[in-house]
Amino acid sequence: MRILIVEDEKRMAQALCEILRLEKYDVDHYADGLEGLYAVETGAYDIIILDVMLPHKNGFDIAREARKKGIKTPILMLTAKSELDDKVTRLDCGADDYLTKPFMTKELLARFRALTRRNINTPDGTLAFGDITLNKDTSMLLCGENSVRLSEKELRILEYLIANQGRILTREQFAVKIWGYESDAEYNNVEVYMSFARKKLNFVKSKVEIKAVRGIGYELRYDYV
Repeated sequence: MRILIVEDEKRMAQALCEILRLEKYDVDHYADGLEGLYAVETGAYDIIILDVMLPHKNGFDIAREARKKGIKTPILMLTAKSELDDKVTRLDCGADDYLTKPFMTKELLARFRALTRRNINTPDGTLAFGDITLNKDTSMLLCGENSVRLSEKELRILEYLIANQGRILTREQFAVKIWGYESDAEYNNVEVYMSFARKKLNFVKSKVEIKAVRGIGYELRYDYV
């Protein structure tokens, strides 16, 4: 799971990154509001931690602009303020939850688990699309009585596609989602692992297809007829 932190307070950002990495999350951090907005708009993250007071663009505006552009990623707002009006503003701008500084690590992780559950497609934590089921805990792809174990990147590619069903995702989005901003991974790496994921779908005899949309990217399709 990839987490985006947009926080300009250095010590707070370092603490958040350390806590979440210890919990085995992949974490990207930005201290500038505009840079944070660009990262949010990639749609490459599973949860966003967004501070209110940021250089160049505040957290409220980032959340509003993200929601206007169709970004549905859960947003947890952080603020040092505790006034009621500020809390209402946070939720009105499109945030899913808020946390007032200072906070306990246990509380942060509890909020994370709650936001994660909102993204789960089925009661047992698996993801489903068409005739396939994806078990994230075991890295297994299932179709009827057929199953196959996925590599880490194959799992993340299919998870990302299922979570964004109906959308065309660009190679840039996949590169950020799977390898991260700091990686030197090239776009042909995306194509290679996309090919591997297709082979796994064929192996379990699924009718789900990963379609390449020329000049744009990829989308998941299934003929329900």
